Amino acid sequence: MKKVADQKKKTLISRFLHFVEVGGNALPHPASLFGILAMMVLFFSWLGHFFDWTAIHPATNEAVHVVNLLSREGIHKIFLEMVDSYVGFAPLGIVMVALLGIGIAESSGLLGAAIRLLVIKAPARMLTFVIVLAGILSNTASDLGYVLIIPLAGIIFHAVGRHPIAGMAAAFAGVSGGFSANLFIGTIDPLLAGLSTESARILDETYYVLPTANYYFMAVSTILIAFLATWITNKIVEPRLGKYTGDVPQESLDPLNPIEKKGLRWVIVAAVIWIAILLLTLIPSNGFFRGPENSLLHSPLLKGFIALLFFMAGSLGVVYGFITGRFKSDADVVKGMVESFKTLAAFMVLVFFAAQFVAYFKWSHLGLIIAIEGASVLQAMNIGMVPLLVMFVILSGFINLFMGSASAKWAILGPVFIPMFMLLGYSPELSQAVFRVGDSVTNIISPMMSFFALIIVYFEKYDKKAGIGTLVSTMLPYSVLFFIFWTILLVSWALLNIPLGPGAPIYYNG
Repeated sequence: MKKVADQKKKTLISRFLHFVEVGGNALPHPASLFGILAMMVLFFSWLGHFFDWTAIHPATNEAVHVVNLLSREGIHKIFLEMVDSYVGFAPLGIVMVALLGIGIAESSGLLGAAIRLLVIKAPARMLTFVIVLAGILSNTASDLGYVLIIPLAGIIFHAVGRHPIAGMAAAFAGVSGGFSANLFIGTIDPLLAGLSTESARILDETYYVLPTANYYFMAVSTILIAFLATWITNKIVEPRLGKYTGDVPQESLDPLNPIEKKGLRWVIVAAVIWIAILLLTLIPSNGFFRGPENSLLHSPLLKGFIALLFFMAGSLGVVYGFITGRFKSDADVVKGMVESFKTLAAFMVLVFFAAQFVAYFKWSHLGLIIAIEGASVLQAMNIGMVPLLVMFVILSGFINLFMGSASAKWAILGPVFIPMFMLLGYSPELSQAVFRVGDSVTNIISPMMSFFALIIVYFEKYDKKAGIGTLVSTMLPYSVLFFIFWTILLVSWALLNIPLGPGAPIYYNG
């Protein structure tokens, strides 16, 4: 009977995975999807104008009508503002500038060396925790965790006599399951903040979402995810895998060489100088980097955080690169920046279509009307904040099974849900945090995640029979428990009305 039940269970899992795979593959390329959505907005702007779709703005009590973008004036606007919509799209410049600085730090070898040192020097009883934490922190450098941390974790676990797949699962849980959590601001933070700003301005033209908008919540989430993933690895995943009996020989772990250690020492010196400069310009009541009326909250450092990220990451990378000999001249520094930009090609194409979609959605007033009507329905349902947050986490996680790109998903969901949440009295920063939780918890079981196939290849190194089922069954405990405990943290945070980050309240009082 048990064998029959197991077979039925495997059949159900196989069917579900097949459904996810087929559904995801049926979707067009994200850039094409945004192009299709933009065309749909044009059509519905004509339809809504024809039938005079109207909503009453709750703040002004004025009627909001749909604007027909297929009219003479609408088409003129599309032609005249297409370029401005693209180059003025908030996430584009933000990501480009941030990646320039991080590209220098990555190409110099600084990020890789720092993570290797963190993992290799970890005490045996802290090994799992350090690997998970290193995976989470690697998100600062975009895809570094996928190509360095995960395979390195397998090698380290194997070297100390533990199951290598358990090590890779722990690292994967940190890199991808904890994708939105971090102790540092990474490329995902300004990217999502830019999209959130665009969405919030559908309702409030002056609203600005800082790149640090979710920092307090995500920093605490880092600790939660690190401890939770460590417990799952040690108590569930590794006991299930048992002792490794494969024929892959153990590999030696190469410690940092003297030149790399020297480079890191000088990086620490440079970082201390940076910190001293920042403190000297912020702590005095009339400090150089304080904002209007000597405010810390509205200081140029917070609003211009991307510039700070560029200067700090770039300068530390330059110091490390020249000390270690990775950089011989300024040309090598520029080459590192160019290499980082190569990863942006697909993103820049996608952003063109996403920018047009968001602009049309805003110009047509469809986004505002949907938000007003949606908020009215939710208010009538009176489901309360907690069910609302949980439902949005589930929706974001479900959509993530079919669409891998976080920015693409948020560019679609943001213009609908951010104004809707604002009309219900909840801030754009809260909407963004809810999305990030949902988007992260299903990353590790989504075949549509761009690195999913690569992780299977890593698993196959130690288990020739490994496939999608192996990976999903290994990572499912992380996904389920991340969803439960991270959602509990999010709901508790909101109920206690703790700011999500600097200048990022739970409630919107516009």
